[in-house]
Amino acid sequence: MSIPVVVIGALGRMGSTIVNLVRQDATFALAGALVLESQLSEAAALGCPVESDLATLLDQLGSVTIIDFTCPETSLAVAEAAGKHKCRHIIGTTGFTEDQKIALDKLAQEAPVFWSPNMSVGVNVLLKVLPELTRLLGEQYDVEMMEAHHNKKRDSPSGTAIRLAECLAGAKNWALSDTACYHREGMIGERPNKELGVQTLRGGDVVGDHTIFFFGPGERIEVKHQAHSRENFGKGALRAAAWLQNKPAGKLFTMQDMLQ
Repeated sequence: MSIPVVVIGALGRMGSTIVNLVRQDATFALAGALVLESQLSEAAALGCPVESDLATLLDQLGSVTIIDFTCPETSLAVAEAAGKHKCRHIIGTTGFTEDQKIALDKLAQEAPVFWSPNMSVGVNVLLKVLPELTRLLGEQYDVEMMEAHHNKKRDSPSGTAIRLAECLAGAKNWALSDTACYHREGMIGERPNKELGVQTLRGGDVVGDHTIFFFGPGERIEVKHQAHSRENFGKGALRAAAWLQNKPAGKLFTMQDMLQ
């Protein structure tokens, strides 16, 4: 039996990608879509129940799996509605504050929630291998990162860059809040040894590029991940949706849980 899916922001860049992927995969069925009120007439062509109010939509559908790549405030509101209707919730949203992450964790006690700032399997495998690389190279290697995204992206640095930086800082037993450097300008002096640079580029239609640099004595190692299309993230979200089906509420699940 197909997994019924509701797509939040179904006419947006990421939402429309997920709608197309759902239609191509017999594992899933497009059960409903949430759009802006101004988009309701256009969204009728999706051929499923469409609403601009999530509670109204979920009242019609019952228990479904919700896929949500929006903004932190919207994702928290969706998680609250999902909890009340006992729906599974897949979140690919970035830009959560620490307080919002705590709120999301509490909402995961009501219904199964899966959150990853990057749904790419490749990026999440990097999160597994980077700590070992960092430890093996040792303290003589300065670690820096550069990320690039399209000119419509709102948060900076990207949620993926922050997660990668947390991973790298953790491997060095550093607190990212104390060692991250997001901007350099002027006569700033020598680079401190205990520093992790994260620099941001924005432009065009770049889906997502992240490069980690290990600058050592006499050599440099670069580890790069490039997302070629949004389908990469959509496929990761659908993989997570299938995996979450037999999971209980009580924990905020992540890609690391799924990969393990």
